[in-house]
Amino acid sequence: MAATTGPLNIFTTFGRHPDLFQSWIGFGSMLLMKGTLDGRVRELAILRTAHHRSCAYEWKHHHRLGLDAGLTEVEIAALRLDLADHSWDERDRAVLAAADELHARGTLSDAVWEALAARFGERELIELVFLVGHYHMVAFALNALRVQPEDD
Repeated sequence: MAATTGPLNIFTTFGRHPDLFQSWIGFGSMLLMKGTLDGRVRELAILRTAHHRSCAYEWKHHHRLGLDAGLTEVEIAALRLDLADHSWDERDRAVLAAADELHARGTLSDAVWEALAARFGERELIELVFLVGHYHMVAFALNALRVQPEDD
């Protein structure tokens, strides 16, 4: 992945611990490029997580990926707002409610789980929880290590 994207600051920073980097990049690449969730769902969850963690690096990179996955600029901007402030469809709202609850409580309520389970299969449900957790961890590391977004 790093070979195709160039020397991004996340890779040059995390890469200073080669063994950890190798393990992390495999897991992160699976979630980002080989997962069961479609790109729109994946980027909604990641961007909402980046917002919750105030992670400028994650937000900047996934803003672009969100557009590539079919999100609009209006939708991306609405990810920084309360859920009620945008007319999300039921599927998107369930994903965002899950990201919100995982951030706030570290678990999902029965109501959010039921909303997700009505729209996603078992593998997707498991992956969504792992995805949000993973991007929380990445945001923690990016923020704590002061990794700066690349200059455009």
